Amino acid sequence: MKVIAMIPARLEATRFPRKLLQDLGGKSVIVRTYEAANKTGLFDAVYVVTDSQEIFDEVVSSGGEAVMSKTEHQSGSDRIAEAIQNIDADIVVNVQGDEPFTDATSLRDLLAVFVDDIDNKIDITSLMFKMGADDDINNPNNVKIVTDVNDCALYFSRSPIPFPRDNQSVEYFKHIGIYAFRKEALLKGTQLPMNNLERIEKLEQLRFLANGMKIRMVKTTQQPIGIDTPEDLEKARDLLRE
Repeated sequence: MKVIAMIPARLEATRFPRKLLQDLGGKSVIVRTYEAANKTGLFDAVYVVTDSQEIFDEVVSSGGEAVMSKTEHQSGSDRIAEAIQNIDADIVVNVQGDEPFTDATSLRDLLAVFVDDIDNKIDITSLMFKMGADDDINNPNNVKIVTDVNDCALYFSRSPIPFPRDNQSVEYFKHIGIYAFRKEALLKGTQLPMNNLERIEKLEQLRFLANGMKIRMVKTTQQPIGIDTPEDLEKARDLLRE
């Protein structure tokens, strides 16, 4: 089973433009992310896929591998699907470009699902994290998920789900947006038209669910450290210095 990691990387992020080229302990954020993915030892190859010549040059000049994306895309999955057309792979892992502290254990758990899935019934794996009392369950930026008895996704929502009608105690799980795809599932899923659920919630994974694709969720105790704001970058710098 050939496993590759693809790191989608846009230059002009909405909340923090050019964040991937910001300095993080003497290296850019995107290079730190690339190196962290490589160091897990889980991948036969790691690529950054980008529409930015600056990011491409930054990665290549640092000894990494990068692929130029030819067109505009609505999501990272769409960008990756374009890039992998002619790349030999069985499993493709989408690693977020703004998360330079890769948790190898969680990635290993994602990949283990495919090893055990001898009948090839699972199309996609992803991560979920049990939210605590201090987490903002009502925050629409925290995507919640409910699963079936086999931990396959039933629905993702920006609203709190399930709703405790009789004020029962409820466990809420936050979706962590790291995916591992069978290559053929990624290529198929990104060719499907956007459906109404995806359009309403602005969640691309609802397109896969609505078309009958199986997403196996894996519990993790590690929340990724993402860099969405200048304040996040300072926290990452502090963490790197520890």
